[in-house]
Amino acid sequence: MNRHTPVTFSDKFAKKVTRLLRWCADTFFAKKYGHRAIVLETVAAVPGMVSGVFMHFKSLRSMQMGYGPKLREMLAEAENERMHLMTFIQIAQPSKFERILVIFAQFIFIFFYSILYIFFPRTAHRLTGYFEEEAVISYTEYLSLVENGTIENIPAPQLAIDYWNLDTYAKLSDVIIAIRKDEMHHRDTNHKFAEEKLNAKDFKDIENSIPDEK
Repeated sequence: MNRHTPVTFSDKFAKKVTRLLRWCADTFFAKKYGHRAIVLETVAAVPGMVSGVFMHFKSLRSMQMGYGPKLREMLAEAENERMHLMTFIQIAQPSKFERILVIFAQFIFIFFYSILYIFFPRTAHRLTGYFEEEAVISYTEYLSLVENGTIENIPAPQLAIDYWNLDTYAKLSDVIIAIRKDEMHHRDTNHKFAEEKLNAKDFKDIENSIPDEK
């Protein structure tokens, strides 16, 4: 597993925030992994959309090309995380309280992450990278409990089968493996973006290779 070691002050800040949120998830949901996934995926869908929106407007303000590849990557991440959420809503069937908690968590995190991204975009990407590290750990634990029979390996929802192109008789374990793979990609992508500058000049070498960005 690729885990980033905090080096700078911003890295350490991002790591501490991640640990705080992990503690909250452990406290409220303990071993209810399906319900934990619902809340975490609600929060996880925020960074990609926020990042994509701010990149879009920055490209418009600067009147420069070069943001397209990263912008599309972030919006694709947001959509992917949304599908994670839709899948676990069908699996876990959240209560009204949990739905209210989801709305509250999303509202707070959208505000926090937007402010962070405006002033410290690289820290925001690092924070997302750490979030995804924890997501990979959580899904690995979840998978282990399903495989050893502690949690029933129920049939995969049709939504998940269609989205990940799974076998017709796919199980919960197959869904978890697919989602964990997604989280690994998001982890690596955001840690990579945290190492880069977010100015359009950093993408001059690739801007001419994007046919749909005129």
